[in-house]
Amino acid sequence: MLDQIHKGGCACGKVRFEARGAPYRVGLCYCLTCRKAHGAPFNFFACFPSDAVTVEGEVLLFRSSDRGERYACAACGSQIYSRYGRPDEIYLYPGSFDETGLLQPTYELWTIRREAWLPEVASIRSRYERNRPHWKRTEP
Repeated sequence: MLDQIHKGGCACGKVRFEARGAPYRVGLCYCLTCRKAHGAPFNFFACFPSDAVTVEGEVLLFRSSDRGERYACAACGSQIYSRYGRPDEIYLYPGSFDETGLLQPTYELWTIRREAWLPEVASIRSRYERNRPHWKRTEP
């Protein structure tokens, strides 16, 4: 995956993105903001270097917190990417890639809000009750 280009986009096709190489980390978040923003019990995300991602098309910005910026297609409303206070990182949503099965999460955030009926994810190696206690670029 290091030298590959993976493409994706929104539901209507007016916003497209390309991600080059491997992400820094891939995870699941069960926090209330992610649940509400995605209309789902969790957010599945992949954090890439900003310079490895290009986005084309009109997006709308929703500031979900003092650091959180979420971008959606201006036409269909599909979530495209987000940023969380680090200009060198961009979060894409694996469900938006054209190809399925590219990425597997290795950690979970905000497990105190995880639905009890959700099955365990075999690829998860780290679980955090809330946010990760210490920031680091990668996650096992």
